[in-house]
Amino acid sequence: MTRALILGGIADASLLAAEIARAGIDAVYSYGGRTRAPADQPLPTRIGGFGGVSGLVDYIRGEGVTHVIDATHPFAAEMSRHAIAACAETGTPLIALERAPWRRAPGDIWIEVDDVNAAAAALPEAPANVFLAIGRQHIAPFAARPQHAYTLRFVDPPEAPLPFAGDVIVSRGPFTLDGELAMMRARGIAWIVARNSGGDGAYAKIDAARKLGLPVIMISRPQLPERSRVESVTDVMQWLGHSTRLGA
Repeated sequence: MTRALILGGIADASLLAAEIARAGIDAVYSYGGRTRAPADQPLPTRIGGFGGVSGLVDYIRGEGVTHVIDATHPFAAEMSRHAIAACAETGTPLIALERAPWRRAPGDIWIEVDDVNAAAAALPEAPANVFLAIGRQHIAPFAARPQHAYTLRFVDPPEAPLPFAGDVIVSRGPFTLDGELAMMRARGIAWIVARNSGGDGAYAKIDAARKLGLPVIMISRPQLPERSRVESVTDVMQWLGHSTRLGA
């Protein structure tokens, strides 16, 4: 009998949860706990970490999990590494639901960097209006570049003061091209810092940057050990041995 564990984090994880519930598959949806008001799911839900690889091993064994789907954010590398290790130790099949990364298109002005520290270093010395679209967990390195005027966008209001002066927008995507263009023009944005998350929900800012001729400092995804991965909910359902109504 199948009992699936969804490690959630991306928008498609919610679509997957709906399909799994529709198919009557026994499953649990796990939130990492970084969002204070997570979206409701049609499956039993748990919130919080597992306590490292050993904790995830104990959970898989204790809950009788037969399949693990890693649908975390592409930059949640620690959780993904823990899932790879725990599934290897327990012999549990693992698949990653992961959108393809964005590719540079004609007109894009990208400065590709390996991590957030390199992104901060890539900003110009002269003061500029910068849109940091990287999530609240990764902003500390920009305290070393305090000359810039930062706009940040979070799903939740920050619980602690920012490590530098900045204007916070609290909003949940997906975002539209018109909305991103209006925001960037109103704030005089000259530089954008983004993580290469892939998918459609956050891509409007990349389209907007192209239309406005703005440079984007694009942070590459972290490297992970080899694992099975697919790009659609339909592929995951087929991996579980079920069909899907998506696209019907």
